[in-house]
Amino acid sequence: MDIQTQTLCYHCGDLCLTENLKQDEKNFCCSGCLNVYSILSNGGLNNYYKLNLHPGDSQDKVIGKFGYLDNQEIAAKLIHYADAQKITVTFYIPSIHCSSCIWLLEHLNTIDSAIQENRVDFLKKQVYIQFNPQQTSLKNIAELLTNIGYEPLISLQDVVNKDVAKKDNLIPKIAVAGFCFGNAMLLSFPAYFGLSASDAQFGKVFSLLSLLFCLPSVFYSGWDYFKRAYQSLKQKNLNIDFPLALGIAVLLIRTLSDFTFNTGDGFADSLTGLVFFLLIGKFVQQKTYHHLSFERDYRSFFPVAVDVFEEDGSTKPVALEKLKEGDRILVKSLEIIPADAILLKGDALIDFSFVTGESQAIEKVLGEIIYAGGRQTAGSLELEVVRLVSQSYLTGLWNNEAFQKINTNKTKTFVTQVSHYFSLVLLVLATSTLLFWLPQNWQTGLNAFTAILIIACPCALALSTPFTMGAALSIFDKNKFYLKNTDVVEEMAAVDTIVFDKTGTVTHSEGNNIAFKGLLNLKEKEIIYSVCKNSIHPLSRKICDFLSPIKTLKVQGYQEHLGTGISAFCDDKKILIGNANLVMDGGLLITNAPQVHVSIDDNYIGYFEIRQQLRPGLKNTLNQLNNTYRTFLISGDKPQNSTDLNNCFKNNSDLYFNQSPQNKLDFIDYQQQQDKKVLMLGDGLNDAGALKKSNVGIAVTDNINNFTPGSDAILDGQSLTLLPNFLSFAKSTVKIIHLSFCIAVCYNIVGISFALQGKLSPLIAAILMPVSTVTIIAFTSFATHFSAKKHKLKL
Repeated sequence: MDIQTQTLCYHCGDLCLTENLKQDEKNFCCSGCLNVYSILSNGGLNNYYKLNLHPGDSQDKVIGKFGYLDNQEIAAKLIHYADAQKITVTFYIPSIHCSSCIWLLEHLNTIDSAIQENRVDFLKKQVYIQFNPQQTSLKNIAELLTNIGYEPLISLQDVVNKDVAKKDNLIPKIAVAGFCFGNAMLLSFPAYFGLSASDAQFGKVFSLLSLLFCLPSVFYSGWDYFKRAYQSLKQKNLNIDFPLALGIAVLLIRTLSDFTFNTGDGFADSLTGLVFFLLIGKFVQQKTYHHLSFERDYRSFFPVAVDVFEEDGSTKPVALEKLKEGDRILVKSLEIIPADAILLKGDALIDFSFVTGESQAIEKVLGEIIYAGGRQTAGSLELEVVRLVSQSYLTGLWNNEAFQKINTNKTKTFVTQVSHYFSLVLLVLATSTLLFWLPQNWQTGLNAFTAILIIACPCALALSTPFTMGAALSIFDKNKFYLKNTDVVEEMAAVDTIVFDKTGTVTHSEGNNIAFKGLLNLKEKEIIYSVCKNSIHPLSRKICDFLSPIKTLKVQGYQEHLGTGISAFCDDKKILIGNANLVMDGGLLITNAPQVHVSIDDNYIGYFEIRQQLRPGLKNTLNQLNNTYRTFLISGDKPQNSTDLNNCFKNNSDLYFNQSPQNKLDFIDYQQQQDKKVLMLGDGLNDAGALKKSNVGIAVTDNINNFTPGSDAILDGQSLTLLPNFLSFAKSTVKIIHLSFCIAVCYNIVGISFALQGKLSPLIAAILMPVSTVTIIAFTSFATHFSAKKHKLKL
């Protein structure tokens, strides 16, 4: 008789219906269980399987849960960019709550080599992932996140991209914990005040009822602490939930043992109170994080607009948030594609480096979808919007690793190290205290052990920087100064040298006088207008304003030459528009005013002379800066307004004219070699290299359709006069961070000192933990707003 042997899954013990899923001579029932085994095996956690036979949970439900992501139509709602080699997507992860989560999620590429890049937005609880679709799929990525304890919350309404507020079940958990805490406290009153001999029989009943109230408090309201602690143990990376879960477990075991062996009244009130106040503290943190994220969304409203076609064929700038599906938009050379759109007209050569990190331009054909975030490099395009993209997504592109600078941020590193190793040190300290007290009074030892685990939670310590910086970013936003991230604030505080560009920075884009030196017929005007219309350079826009309204002709072969000008073909003629080096091969210096020369079919036509005006209040602004900083002017223009500028800067030798983009970059590099911390202000076009090279690069803009990922901040031109205030406020913000650290450290020192002596109950510790968080929030908010008012910034 044949005997059929059943093959069981090595991970979960379920029946294997196929033997195709094998690894290390072990069978698995589904790819999910195989994936979990691979994660544990690669992480050196194979001992997990030695503790019990088939210890894992079946992942079959997980596999089915994300099966819909294999549907291309559904997956397209989540994908930001896709090609044959890479896909980028953003997931909302509700369980992100500490620096350990960030550390793990930013090392996903060590678990799955198909993941090319991943980064976390802590405030929004989002993780950005770029992966190779040839090696894995969107479904597998979602399952991987779930397997390591960070299940993504996916909505088919595309809530990630729309930044819709997410909800979890924290409120009902707080309600249950509060109900249990209130009743446990009520039932504990007889134990506190004593029972008469005739009522002593009720003591056991009250203890039993109190114990019953502990169960929903622990296993419903507080269960997430155990799950996250378990996940941290699996990854060999203890987070702050581990000591909290340990404290809850100790109190529950104490309460059970006291009731079972009739050795005391237990700690039901302390246990339920601990869970309740922990959740209250978490609620306060979430609300504050949501507030900061809300403020950061406003930070993303830097000057980005879209030219939308009207019915008569003209265009008008429209704010990005007012863009609608079906709108026909005009995207000029070097502009960012603001939304997923179909190409209707134009030669599309798209640079997707902001999305993928690779700078090789990709050619698109008519009718093809162009993903948001690409930069057009070959003239203007006419597109039809098919899916909107929020400005917060463009802010995400702004933070692409391709534009990141090496930044040794000591405060940030300190917080990361503290959060990473704090739990281990805390566990050693709590265990040592328990061992010290056990020979003398084991109850005091257990109370001290639990109190230390609770009181020393590093939440207040870890929150001091993000809350302070969040408040600071909000202040900057309200004054039209938009920073890429919090690191920029500390870089600004360390600056000692400031370098200004001229055109569009110290000069105003409005009110310039423009005239053409030469003779232009109507056809030549149409040609020049049509070519310049493709460019977003301030001088090109001035020329278009000067010549309009006028007929637009078809332009082909459009190219922008960095720092020199434009070449194109229009009306079957070769057009050169730019400086003398491009158009006249050197040419003659005719005036000191900026000149834009024009050549049609190698025939020199003449030049536009543009006389620029300095920004109002520039002299007073520079006089303030000169007292603290070394200031320079470096410009590609002729030395127009040199007399006025000499009165603004300390020395005439600090003004450099006729400088190429490479000269500007080399100048920044030279200053940094002299150990200078350089802040550069430019228009973000010809200055892109210098802005990226500087310690702090600020793109100054006057509400134009410009997006500058290479810069660290975008400053509205009207707020340039507030630059001294911004810099001094940044220094004050760093001081506030240091003070908030001191407050958090003092709180921990005082709390632990009482806990070590056994004089601090777990309940009081649980109350003090959210109080410390509120203290940090209140202090940073008050101090930051006071500092902003002191430096005359809008609140």
